[in-house]
Amino acid sequence: MTHQQQGDPSQGEDDAVKIPDVLPVLPVIDVALFPKMVLPMVVRGKESQQLVDDAMAKDRLIGVVVSKKKDLMAPARPEDLFSVGTVAQILKMAQTEEKATQLLVQGIARFRIKRYVADGPYLRAEIAPVAEQGAKDMEIEAMMSNLVGLFHEILAYSPYLPKELGPLSKSLDDGGMLADLIASSLNISKEEKQAILETRDVRERLKEVTRLINREKQVLELGQKIQSQVKQDMDKSQREFYLRQQLKAIKQELGEKDEGQLQIEEYRTKIAERGLPEEARKEAERELERLARMHPSSAEYTVTSTYLDWITSLPWNTSTKDIVDIRHARKVLNEDHYDLDKAKKRILEYLAVRKLKPDSKGPILCFVGPPGTGKTSLGRSIARALGRKFVRLSLGGVRDEAEIRGHRRTYVGALPGRIIQGIRRAESNNPVFVLDEIDKVGADFRGDPAAALLEVLDPEQNFSFSDHYLDVSFDLSRVMFITTANVLDTIPAPLRDRMEVLDLPGYTLDEKVRIAQRHLLPRQLEAHGLSPDQLRITTGAFRRIISGYTREAGLRNLEREIAAVCRGTASLIAEGKKEAVRVTARDVHKYLGPIRFRAEVKERISIPGVAAGLAWTQTGGDLLFVEAAKMKGKQGLTLTGQLGDVMKESATAALSFVRSHAEALGIEDDFYENHEIHIHVPAGAIPKDGPSAGVTILTALASLLTGKPTKQDLAMTGEITLRGQVLPVGGIKEKVLAAHRAGIKAIILPSWNRKDLVDVPLSVRKAMEFHFVDTMEEVLSIALPGIGLRAGFRSPRGPS
Repeated sequence: MTHQQQGDPSQGEDDAVKIPDVLPVLPVIDVALFPKMVLPMVVRGKESQQLVDDAMAKDRLIGVVVSKKKDLMAPARPEDLFSVGTVAQILKMAQTEEKATQLLVQGIARFRIKRYVADGPYLRAEIAPVAEQGAKDMEIEAMMSNLVGLFHEILAYSPYLPKELGPLSKSLDDGGMLADLIASSLNISKEEKQAILETRDVRERLKEVTRLINREKQVLELGQKIQSQVKQDMDKSQREFYLRQQLKAIKQELGEKDEGQLQIEEYRTKIAERGLPEEARKEAERELERLARMHPSSAEYTVTSTYLDWITSLPWNTSTKDIVDIRHARKVLNEDHYDLDKAKKRILEYLAVRKLKPDSKGPILCFVGPPGTGKTSLGRSIARALGRKFVRLSLGGVRDEAEIRGHRRTYVGALPGRIIQGIRRAESNNPVFVLDEIDKVGADFRGDPAAALLEVLDPEQNFSFSDHYLDVSFDLSRVMFITTANVLDTIPAPLRDRMEVLDLPGYTLDEKVRIAQRHLLPRQLEAHGLSPDQLRITTGAFRRIISGYTREAGLRNLEREIAAVCRGTASLIAEGKKEAVRVTARDVHKYLGPIRFRAEVKERISIPGVAAGLAWTQTGGDLLFVEAAKMKGKQGLTLTGQLGDVMKESATAALSFVRSHAEALGIEDDFYENHEIHIHVPAGAIPKDGPSAGVTILTALASLLTGKPTKQDLAMTGEITLRGQVLPVGGIKEKVLAAHRAGIKAIILPSWNRKDLVDVPLSVRKAMEFHFVDTMEEVLSIALPGIGLRAGFRSPRGPS
C-alpha cells in the first residue's frame, strides 16, 4: 500500500455514525490515520480487497491499524499490529487496476483492540472506543495558541504542505483535534505518530506535538541555512570564474602572461638548473605536468606546488668545501673546548683520512656523557673546524616515526621529515648534523623513531634515504652525523651498533677552573655588558664557587653562578658604587649567599658503622654513604633507602660473610642471635641498585660490629662474593672523578679495574692514592687499620 495523508476536520460527523463492536481490521504501513483526517490509500492483496468489498456492502466502516513491520508482503498477524487504531469510513472507492483498489477514507474515532475474532479470510477484532481525557482550561488554550504559531512557521518553511492548513488550524477550538491535525502534517516517523494516537490525555498530546514541532522547526531552519549558504557559495564561485575569465582575456589583449604559466615556467627552469638526480627529475617533471593541468584555485594545486618547492630547493649537488688543514682544525677545537682530547683526536683522524681519501664516508659519532660536558657545543665546533654548515635536531620526546621520515602527501598539511628539513635549512648536502638527546627517543602507536634512524645512521644505507613526503631517494652519505646522549642503556642495540661511541666524562676541579677562566667568564662578561677590567675573579674564588656552590659533572650550574656574580657586579657599577670589582674567595658569599655544599666525609665516617662508597649515575659519579646500626632484639636484617633487589642481595651476602668470619673479626659468634641489624643508605627518595656497593656495605657492618671507624678520606667500590672475593664493577672513571670532587684522598678498587684508570686524568691519579684489592681481608685491613684480623680469616685471591 502507498499512503498520502491530508486532513480536513470539518468533513463528516462521527455522532451520526454508529460504531459496531466488531470491525474488520485493515493494516497500513508508514503512516497513521487520525480522527477527522482524510487519507487516500491503495489496497492490494486478495484478503484486503475482500475486506473493502464486504465493508462497502454493509456500513462502509473499517478499522485502520498501523503495522509494526516495514512491508505487507505476507498477510498481517495480530502480533504485528499496534493495539490502538482508528475507525475509518470509506468515502470513495475506485478500481484502478486488476489487483489494486483506490480508497478515500476518513477517520472517525480512536479505538483499542480487545481481542481478535478468527472467523474469516481477513482480520476482524472486537474493539472498545478510546475517549479523550482533560477538560479545556487556560493552560490548554495557551498550549494551543503556541502550537498554532509554531505550525505557521513550519508552513512558511515547508512548501510541500498546503497553505490552507494555516487558517484551518486557527479555526479549531478543540485541543485534541488540533494536535491530531498538526501531527498528521508533520514529517515524523510512524512510531511517533502512533504514540500521539495512543495518548488519551489532551494536555499530554499537546505537549508531545509541541516537542515534535519544535524539533521539526530546528531541522527546517538548519536546512534553510545550509541551502542559503550553498547558494551563496555557488554564486560566489560563478562570479569568481566569470571575473577570472575576464582577467584572462584582458591579459591576453595586453600581451601579458598568466601567473599560473609563469609559475610553471619558473619550476621548469629550477628543475633544469638544480641538476636533480634522474629519479628526482622524473618525479618533479611528472608533478609539474599535473600542475599545468590544474586550476590554480583547486586544493590539489597548492599541494603539488608545495611539493615542487621542496624538491627544487633541496641541495642535491650543493656542498661546502672541507678545510682539510689539520693544524687549523686543532687550533679551532682547542679554542672552543678545553680537554676532551679523545673526541678531538677522533675528529683530527677523520680529517687526515679525508685529506688522503677525499671520497671517504663520514663517521657516525656518539658523544656520551653527563649533562653540561660540552657534547652539543663540540658538534658546533667541529662544523667550524671543517668549514661546514651546522644543523641541530633535538630528539628528546620525539615519538612519531613521521618526524624522521616525513608524512605521505595524502595527509593534509604533510611535510618532509626533520632530517630533510635540516638539510634544506643548511643549503648543503654535507653539513655537520647533530642529533641531540638520542637516548630520549620514545615510541608509541605512531611508530618507533629509533627504527627510522637505523637507515639514517647506517653508512651502507643512507646514500639512498627515502623520505615519505619526497618519495625519492636523497643521499645522506656525505653528512657527518653526530649524536649525543647521557646514557647508552636506553638506546636500542641495533642503533647503538651503528655509532662510534666516545665518552665525555665529567671535569676535575682544576679543569673547571681553567674552563671558567678561558670560556665561561668571558662569555658572561659579554652577555652582561662588562669588560675584563670591570670584573676580575680570582682562582681561589673560582675554586670556592665550584666546591661550595655546585656539585655536578658538567659546567651548567657553574656558569649560572658566574652569571650571578656578573649581575651583582653590573648592579654595583650601574648604581655608581664601584668602577671595578675584584672577587676573591672571601667575597663569593656576598653574591651567591651562604655556602651550599661542604665536605662531609670526615664528619660522617668518624663514627663506627658508616662507610663511604662510590656510585654511578646518569649525570656522572656520586658519593654514597652506607650506615649500619644494631639494636637488641630478635635476629633480623632491615634494609632502607629505596634499595633495588641486587643491592639487597649484596647486603644479605655481606651479613652472611661477616657471620661466617665472626671469630676472625673478633666478633661474638652469637651476635646475630640477640641483635637486629639495620642498614640504611641515605638520600632515601632516590632509588638505588647495583652490586658495586657490596664492599661498602660489608665494611660498614664490620666497622659497626668491631666498634672501629673507617679510615678518613677513604671511599671504595666493588662487588663481593660469599667467599670474600672482590669482583670488578663499571663506571670507574665517573666514580673516581666524583671522589676527587668530594675531597676523597684514597680509593679502594678491585684489581680487575686497574686498567680502567687509563681514562682518568693524570692530575687526578697523582692527587689520589689507589688501593687495588682481590679479597675482603685486604679491604678491611685498609679501611679498618686497627681491627687486628685474627688467624682463620682467609679469602680466595683473584687474578693479579
